Amino acid sequence: MSTTTRRRPGEHLAARFIRLRDQWKQETAHLGTVQRRAMHPAYQHIIEMGPDAIPLILGELRNAPDDWFWALNAITDADPVPPENQGRMTMMARRMDSLGPRARLSRGCVR
Repeated sequence: MSTTTRRRPGEHLAARFIRLRDQWKQETAHLGTVQRRAMHPAYQHIIEMGPDAIPLILGELRNAPDDWFWALNAITDADPVPPENQGRMTMMARRMDSLGPRARLSRGCVR
């Protein structure tokens, strides 16, 4: 595991998220499957941030859809994407965005 995934003293949540996101994207760009990308230590540390990471992940989905659904599912234990949109990144991101500020992602539910 890279030492850059460790929490730095005094590091704010958003700064840590951005650092881990950048590391994850850089070090997994060549990997072909979401399963392999999601097992990267930086991604796992983002998941470990728990519910505090949800707004940051949703912001990422709005700006540039990527493999964030694994993390959302791991944190919330919910999958708001309809089966017909599974694997269709743009449609999945639109679904999350359509939930908008009304959505409450918490463990086990999407409202």
